[in-house]
Amino acid sequence: MRVTTERLHLRPLRDGDETDLLDYRGRDDVNRYLESDPLTADAAPAFVAERTALTHLTRDGDRILLGVELDGRLIGDVRLKSSGTLADRQGEIGWVFHPGYAGHGYATEAARALVRLGFDELKLHRIWAQLDPRNTASARVCERLGMRREGVLREESWFKGEWADLAVYALLASEWAEM
Repeated sequence: MRVTTERLHLRPLRDGDETDLLDYRGRDDVNRYLESDPLTADAAPAFVAERTALTHLTRDGDRILLGVELDGRLIGDVRLKSSGTLADRQGEIGWVFHPGYAGHGYATEAARALVRLGFDELKLHRIWAQLDPRNTASARVCERLGMRREGVLREESWFKGEWADLAVYALLASEWAEM
């Protein structure tokens, strides 16, 4: 699976992506709002190997994970996960980007391509995102995609040593079609 936007190429991860992945997924600031800890050089090959085949939503819980390439360099990754059962036609979207590429709209452009894939090709009914409301950059991406903030669950989980809130954003296929 490959998706091309005006400036970006979204493609499955592959051997050789480890160094670029470490450049952003190995950073503490990038992992602040992720469930994972920073990626290590030792774990990078397994990380890539486990995710190279994540290119289809054919079973409950499946994920699509695509690296985001700019000028031959991996600058981030985006994912779309089957949420609930496939019959529910819902997907959860997420993204992780190198902060050195912030402020250019790359995350929004890549996420928009994944939303388009979800609604136009996979025929999903609803796409949603969950994030810590302190992650203002991701909240802005959601808003640029036309997602509405559906609510905030206060102190929803014990996360990285503290109680954390959880914001939920969503977009329906009918709303996407109107944009």
